[in-house]
Amino acid sequence: MSDSLSHSLRRLWTLDKFAYSLRVFMAFSGAMALSWQQDQIGLAIPLFLGIIASALAETDDSWEGRVRALLVILVCFFVASLSVEVLFPWPWLFAPGLALSAFVLVMLGAVEQRYATIGSATLILSVYSMINIEQHGGTNEDIWLQPLLLVAGAAWYGVISVIWCLLFSRQPVKQSMAQLYRELGTYLIIKATLFEPLRGLDVEARRVELARQNGRVVMALNQAKEMIFRRLEGQRANRKLNRYLRLYFIAQDIHERVSASHYPYSALAETFFHHDVLFRCQRLLDQQGRACKRLAKALLLRQPFDHGLSEQALEDLRASIVYLRAQRNPAWTPLLRSLQALGRNLATLEDQLSRAHNPDMVADQQDASLFNRSPRSLKDAWERVRLNLTPGSPLFRHALRLSTALLLGYGVLHLIHPTQGYWILLTTLFVCRPNFGATRRFLYQRIVGTVLGLVTGWALISLFVEPLMQSLIAIAAGVVFFANREKHYVVATAAITTLVLASFNQVGDGFDLIMPRLFDTLIGALISGLAVFLILPDWQGRRLHKVASTALANSTAYLREIIHQYESGKQDDLAYRLARRNAHNADAALSTVLSNMLQEPGHYRKKDADEGFRFLVASHTLLGYLSALGAHRGSVSASAQDAELYTAARTLADRFDALAARLAARETPPDTKAVQAELMAVFEREPTSAQDDADDERRLIQGQLLHIARQLTPLHDAAERLVARPDEPAPVTSAPD
Repeated sequence: MSDSLSHSLRRLWTLDKFAYSLRVFMAFSGAMALSWQQDQIGLAIPLFLGIIASALAETDDSWEGRVRALLVILVCFFVASLSVEVLFPWPWLFAPGLALSAFVLVMLGAVEQRYATIGSATLILSVYSMINIEQHGGTNEDIWLQPLLLVAGAAWYGVISVIWCLLFSRQPVKQSMAQLYRELGTYLIIKATLFEPLRGLDVEARRVELARQNGRVVMALNQAKEMIFRRLEGQRANRKLNRYLRLYFIAQDIHERVSASHYPYSALAETFFHHDVLFRCQRLLDQQGRACKRLAKALLLRQPFDHGLSEQALEDLRASIVYLRAQRNPAWTPLLRSLQALGRNLATLEDQLSRAHNPDMVADQQDASLFNRSPRSLKDAWERVRLNLTPGSPLFRHALRLSTALLLGYGVLHLIHPTQGYWILLTTLFVCRPNFGATRRFLYQRIVGTVLGLVTGWALISLFVEPLMQSLIAIAAGVVFFANREKHYVVATAAITTLVLASFNQVGDGFDLIMPRLFDTLIGALISGLAVFLILPDWQGRRLHKVASTALANSTAYLREIIHQYESGKQDDLAYRLARRNAHNADAALSTVLSNMLQEPGHYRKKDADEGFRFLVASHTLLGYLSALGAHRGSVSASAQDAELYTAARTLADRFDALAARLAARETPPDTKAVQAELMAVFEREPTSAQDDADDERRLIQGQLLHIARQLTPLHDAAERLVARPDEPAPVTSAPD
């Protein structure tokens, strides 16, 4: 019984939201206990609001960084709350102040994500201040009291957060690393489905699914990198942190290798349909994906990690390739070369999995530096904001849209004088998102969650009339809100609505809040929907060509860095890792834009989404071939033939760059068939080396460059369709390789 309880507690501790929820529970309980001890239950409301805003402003950092962030948060909160207190009786001053502060705080997000989080939380606290003032009849005799109580609640949670971070600083890193390996495992399992030996397989649909999962892997990689970087500052000698850094580099290498494509899968399936080699490839990738998921679990629970099944699958694949080579079929030679390269790549991936089992035994990287994306000075921070002060910037458009929506909501509440009207502003703040798709999703979830929360809250305060029970309900609802706000927003909204009813019922009549809360939520949701639809609407199709251009340009930069590595020797330095990461980030951004487009009205989506997905498939295929080329760095010795090969590769990169430039300018791309034919002739030329092994390796590299060159046609055709005007006929697209 005790072992089972211990195991359950350990599993609970591994949940990423458990620690967050526990901190919130401690903060809410402390605030409620103080209110009961002082016999002033009304104190709980401003303290709760301060705690909520502070928890929403929390950013991942070392404990020293969290102290600095907390000081900034408290200053921002106090200034915002005091400003609301001072300007509240003067609507004609309050309105422009609200719009201006909203615009400035949103634009701070251009500096860095943590400032975007702090700015958003400051706006939320400002509205909380308005709600608190309205709850007291619209006036406060002491303008300092409520700001101090709100800031006290924020400081109380902040102190808990700093102490927690000091005691358990590496737990978030461990959780993010486990999440990274889980996402890698899912990517491997999806990639395995491409090797399914079936004719008529919808490869394009599976490639789209793979590209979307790649976006999740990239997001997990970025999150893990930021967490490690913030804790490594000044602690490079920390053994445990260096262990996580090694795990991160291993994950990067696994990602490159699993992203690699060595040959068009349709050709492999057609040629080896009656053999088991593709089944062996599929099984190995699937087992390696499951091994990644087991590794994630082992990291969290500190359990042994076993990847014996994937090791056996690798041996089976090798045996299958050996059997095919023994057949000595000349028609299979190019395909067998690619299969052998695939086998070596998967063998190296298997080796990386065994290293991840014990990363302390891995030798330190030659270059273990991480790129710092934070601003280096105030001038740098201002430059980031200045570059976004243009209507072409999505952040500027969102800032202008949100500030206008809040101003309109403020005008509406003064026009119709609704009860508890400032809930309109709060709903607008939570629902109005940077794009239409996200706004529509949150609008629906906010309304459904509010209705569910009002029904639940009404039932609970009717059943449990004792103030103590209602206090416990409020605490529990607050914990549920923070545990679900990122993944289950309907539940989170229902929980925060229940908290409001239970809390306000102890200082007044919570039943009187039910209809105003519902009415104000509907008005705020309507204003948000109209704002995102009418005020500088950021339809994703309008910038799709630019995002696609960025993806292609970053892939081209990755190709250039790979060629540089072939010339100078393999080295996983910062320049190479940054080029690789930028290429995958851009690919993930394109996938995100297309996902957002699918949630937009059909009239605005038009045909762009379909053309965009065609470009995504071609772009992600190109990235797969690049990853394979990068994975085989260091496998070819220098040869006199290399100069011509690398020159042709750079010419190919120039063609991709030219295509990306035309795509960015929304101009028809030039014809590439003549140049493509010349480059393919170079890449198809037989090596002149007398060494068979060297010939095989060089043929493999030439083969990868040949696959990359072949992507010029589908990318050119997809780009031509993306830049086509609505009144122009769409060009005929060639079948992709």
